[in-house]
Amino acid sequence: MAHPEEEDQPHPGILGIPMARHGSGTAWLPDASPMRAAQLRVGGWDVMIHGNLFVGYDHQASDAGDAEVVSQNWVMAMAGHPLGGGIFEGRAMLSLEPLTVGDDGYPLLLQTGETVDGMPLVDRQHPHDLFMELATRYEREIAGGVAFQLYGALAGEPALGPSAFPHRPSAVPDPMAPLGHHWLDSTHISFGVLTAGVFTRVAKLEGSWFNGREPDEERFDLDLRAPDSYATRLSVNPGHDWSLQASYAFLESPEVLHPDVSIQRVTGSATHATSLGEGRSWTSTAAAGFNIPSEGITTHALLAESALDLGHLGVTFVRAEHLIKAGEDFDFPDPMEDVELPIAALSLGHTHPIAEVGGTQTALGIRGSVAYAPEELEARYGTRTPVGVMAYVQVQPTLMH
Repeated sequence: MAHPEEEDQPHPGILGIPMARHGSGTAWLPDASPMRAAQLRVGGWDVMIHGNLFVGYDHQASDAGDAEVVSQNWVMAMAGHPLGGGIFEGRAMLSLEPLTVGDDGYPLLLQTGETVDGMPLVDRQHPHDLFMELATRYEREIAGGVAFQLYGALAGEPALGPSAFPHRPSAVPDPMAPLGHHWLDSTHISFGVLTAGVFTRVAKLEGSWFNGREPDEERFDLDLRAPDSYATRLSVNPGHDWSLQASYAFLESPEVLHPDVSIQRVTGSATHATSLGEGRSWTSTAAAGFNIPSEGITTHALLAESALDLGHLGVTFVRAEHLIKAGEDFDFPDPMEDVELPIAALSLGHTHPIAEVGGTQTALGIRGSVAYAPEELEARYGTRTPVGVMAYVQVQPTLMH
């Protein structure tokens, strides 16, 4: 029989590492990260339910913009149980975005990545697949404060980049994906992942062998292929408030439109979280990602984002990005495919809580953004500074204290 835990916070895991440290896949967050989840005990299993739901009106102005009612959403269940002196965990993470934003995703100016109807998606963020994660993880102490981890996933995340944006506390109140998603954390849905690592209380070194092809346009299946790519990541948590990572990956054939082009991806990030007491917190992330293709130019993405949660006063969040994208990202024809396109974007938003019911919190939110486009894109947008706005309702689990 399921019943709520007597304690709101889950018990520490291997080496006394708190659950708050675990981000997406096997990524680490600061120990001070706020957690929103429902916790149950079911037949000897510790179960946690996470999720985030946005429903709102997305209006992206300019000649290439659009306006739609959309819903970005996901729900995740994690179940852990002691096994062989360690902890075994199963995970399932699902999204209904294939239905709630459609095949071509939601409007987001200057966004690029993946395809629809065999053509590159531009100025739209692709939907997440129905199966965002189907994975197991096992951790066990070896000796002397050293432990190992094993992670296997039909759908999951290799050891590459910071914790993916749906799981970063600094990004949780923001309904929009970063414009640098395909430079930092786009591999958070990879169909076929094997990861092994060793860690202490402070540092973790891990490596992954995985299928590097991005999800296809059919969002309801598992796009399983033989593993062809690899990644390695070093994560360091020097204190309660910080988590740092540096990672490298070789992606054999990530793009369906360019199957003969491989990409080397290098990322680095720092995430900070601090509790301000009484359910309030401040979380921030700075990250950089570089894509080095076997054909074409090297491109990069720089990101800085922050979320200040003042409890009943709501959450104010900001994100700033600078990127070098290629003409190819915007479907430019030859010989403009390799032209460098510097772009930037600044977004600011606020969510205000309106109700707590049944372990969930509902809030009203507003997000505005202004971008900078280079001269080569002015004809596309009719302006060098396209803007966007989204008004929305957000529903997520209440904060665990």
